[in-house]
Amino acid sequence: MKKLIKDKNQILADMLDGLITTNPDVELISDTVVVRKDKKQSGVALVSGGGSGHEPAHAGFVARGMLDAAVCGEIFTSPTPDKILDAIKAVDTGDGVLLIIKNYAGDVMNFEMAQEMAQMEDIQVESVIIRDDVAVSDTEKRRGVAGTVWVHKYAGYLAENGFSLADIKAKVETVIPKIKSIGMALTSPMVPTTGKYSFDIDDQEMEIGIGIHGEKGLHREAVQPIDVIIERLLDALLKEVKEKDIIVMVNGMGGTPLSELNIVAKYLDAQLKDHNFDVKQWFVGDYMTSLDMQGFSITIVPYSEDLGEALVAPTASRYF
Repeated sequence: MKKLIKDKNQILADMLDGLITTNPDVELISDTVVVRKDKKQSGVALVSGGGSGHEPAHAGFVARGMLDAAVCGEIFTSPTPDKILDAIKAVDTGDGVLLIIKNYAGDVMNFEMAQEMAQMEDIQVESVIIRDDVAVSDTEKRRGVAGTVWVHKYAGYLAENGFSLADIKAKVETVIPKIKSIGMALTSPMVPTTGKYSFDIDDQEMEIGIGIHGEKGLHREAVQPIDVIIERLLDALLKEVKEKDIIVMVNGMGGTPLSELNIVAKYLDAQLKDHNFDVKQWFVGDYMTSLDMQGFSITIVPYSEDLGEALVAPTASRYF
């Protein structure tokens, strides 16, 4: 295994130490919880998190205009309820806390348990669950993937503008079902804690419908030129996206050069125009990764003035 690490048993600790060393706007509490140094004195606070390996999500989005805290688990492993509770208590201003949860069994269980524990201490806590991965046909079982980052930004915008906890939850839950994502991969991620790849794949193959925790795709096919790959992904997305004015994210999975993500954007734009879509805003880069997986995901949401304004509003995050 070739990795730029010292000890596979202290990857999370070393990563977080490096993060706070280079970002003076955040600090570390409870060993694995990243919080804003300039804690809000009033207003709704936002907490998200999950297993590590998705950088810059989630700790990279702890900043003015986005999250107030991110709870970091070990690689691809949900954080524990006690750490999530510590995050809630650290950022609560008295005006309530919203938990933004990706739809994975461990994340949902642990965040909801922490929510109940906080409510027992008379802290107002609500939660929303992201299910944007259209590769999974059952909508209740859909995984939370790159679309989660848009929820961080939208909720952060609402919180900065003084909306109440109930109003933020309601507005976010109106947008969440409209966010649609699907991803693909040419390679499996190398998991440094195990020294193994998540799955085996030949050089001539690709996975369609991958997850962000190193899960294989739902379909394995021969590698095709990028325009054919995009057509394959859009076949699934456009079954569910009908509004013609849209916002699009091309998200790298961690091992894909920005040059290739821009190539994706070129051919994706051409195909969307062929289907009479008008892309109002583009987001291209690494937002929700899977370690060093080579691949990308496409996320689409219908455009609205409210959401469009929120996604381009100022944030101190250097990753959005």
